[in-house]
Amino acid sequence: MKKSSFNLPRKKEPDLEINKPSDKKKAKNPWTNFIWYLLMILFFIYLFQMPFQKNREEIPYSQFLEYLDSNKVDSCTISNNSISGILKIKDKKTGKKEFFITVPLKNNELAKKLQKHGVKYNVVVKKNNVLMNFLIWWILPIVFFVFIWYYISKKTGKAGGSFLNLGQNKVHIHPNNLPRVTFKDVAGVNEAKQELKESIDFLKNPMHFQRLGGRMPKGVLLVGPPGTGKTLLARAVAGESGVPFFNINGSEFIEMFVGVGAARVRDLFEQAKQKAPCIIFIDELDAIGRARGGPSVIGGHDEREQTLNQLLVEMDGFNTASGVIVMAATNRPEILDKALLRAGRFDRQIVVDKPDLKDRIEILNIHVQKIKLGKDIDLEVVAQRTPGFVGADLENIANEAALMAARNNHKSVMMSDFEMAIDRVIAGPEKKNRTLGKEEKHRVAYHESGHTLVAEIVPTGEPVHKVSIIPRGMGSLGYTLQLPVHEKFLSTKNELNDQLAILLGGRVAEEIIFGDISSGASNDLERASDIARSMVCQLGMSEKLGPLTYGKKEQSLYLGVEYGQEKNYSEETAKIIDDEVRILIETNHARAREILKKNRKTLNALAALLEKKEVISGEEVKKIVDDTAVYFLSDDK
Repeated sequence: MKKSSFNLPRKKEPDLEINKPSDKKKAKNPWTNFIWYLLMILFFIYLFQMPFQKNREEIPYSQFLEYLDSNKVDSCTISNNSISGILKIKDKKTGKKEFFITVPLKNNELAKKLQKHGVKYNVVVKKNNVLMNFLIWWILPIVFFVFIWYYISKKTGKAGGSFLNLGQNKVHIHPNNLPRVTFKDVAGVNEAKQELKESIDFLKNPMHFQRLGGRMPKGVLLVGPPGTGKTLLARAVAGESGVPFFNINGSEFIEMFVGVGAARVRDLFEQAKQKAPCIIFIDELDAIGRARGGPSVIGGHDEREQTLNQLLVEMDGFNTASGVIVMAATNRPEILDKALLRAGRFDRQIVVDKPDLKDRIEILNIHVQKIKLGKDIDLEVVAQRTPGFVGADLENIANEAALMAARNNHKSVMMSDFEMAIDRVIAGPEKKNRTLGKEEKHRVAYHESGHTLVAEIVPTGEPVHKVSIIPRGMGSLGYTLQLPVHEKFLSTKNELNDQLAILLGGRVAEEIIFGDISSGASNDLERASDIARSMVCQLGMSEKLGPLTYGKKEQSLYLGVEYGQEKNYSEETAKIIDDEVRILIETNHARAREILKKNRKTLNALAALLEKKEVISGEEVKKIVDDTAVYFLSDDK
């Protein structure tokens, strides 16, 4: 499907998380062990203080002075806060000399006066409780910080609530008590399903394959554009296999601490070995599987490369896991490390490509099962209107159609709802509050009519399905929608030239009618320039330059592995390339001008009808062209 537009200036099933070795024991509360450890520490502190608690009788300081005057003190030890020692008096029961301890009065003059007047007195000081001080200044801060760490660990999803589990992975295991996704729920990828069924059969019945000397594939890599159903296929494998299915995202291996990723890979495979035979699925493999090399950016590459190295070892090293199949999915296979893609690691690479017409019909049949459809629904027409759409896009269209029907109070989803849903997905929602002035509307109508008329007249132009001048999306004031007659996977030189003429038709119409141009053709010019440069540099469609390619894709290793363009030709060749691109644009610009000039009556009729109705169908376009057009470039149309 091709769309030419008038533009303003450049516009899961829930998973059960586990993080412990596989056993049937219930996980203990981590606070239970902590409380026991705390009680043991307090007990040992008490035992440590016991030898220092001698059986000493605390006596008043005045009595100590009396003992001293009576010559009853045998020996004593004087400190800043106390006087302790041994009396000459013996204990009647044990016959041993008695110990004593007292607190002195620091004021000697006062002590003498009290002693002189026979006053008995004692000195009391605040006791220094060692145990209480230890609890307040050591134990309570530790308990506080442990609680904070535990709370943060729980909030950030650390498995089991432990604060020392950085090396444990965040793997999810597919539970058996949830609604299963099977291969019946996946449409349009029959080859991929067949490949995956064979891997599942090997897990269920390995002897059937091993009897002839074959071995189980160690890895299966699902490759394809976003939205084609790679993750859905993995969920179907989980539902069909009947063996433990571990699921983890590639980005979940990486943390801010160096070495955590490698530790999580080891932990993941340890759990898998205990549950073998089983399947490990790593989604978005490119998060950890990018090609190694290049300068490190603040240590970021080191952690990712350590994680990748550990994954390579686990998949095919000295200590490989038997009975474990590793599945992975990525939409960027070109940036993966070559060591990861070699045979012995990912033995099979399954391409999950965009669906063709038949596959799109099957996918739509699945997504409309829960939708109440009207009698006028023709899913084949919907599939024809959505070439290049992937499964996620088709699901979105079915959902949007149901929402449109509910918004319009329809009793069932009608074909008009699907038409509106497709327009919304392709061109964006209608901007009903953006009203065009009379002059702008007149210009946009001629712009879109120029695209439409050239598309109907050039030999290989695809039929026009709809033309609209209702503003949609970001900056789009109108669009011309074409639908292919047949699914095509190649484009010839003539087809590309015709496509250039169609893209330039809107600008040419403005030049002819108004004698001036606007900014509305910015997107058309950008797309036309890309096609022309691709024809010259990548497709070898320039007679002057011949069947060669110019510009080589390279890897930029400074800011990560990304693809750039290497200029592998001279400045003289660069000038020739620019000239050839300009010639292509100017030639097709002249073709479009010739078509529109000789069919100006048809152009005026299309623009008048479009300005009046704002949206016209392909049948209305064809009727006007058949009745009024007088110039055809080929009899094929």
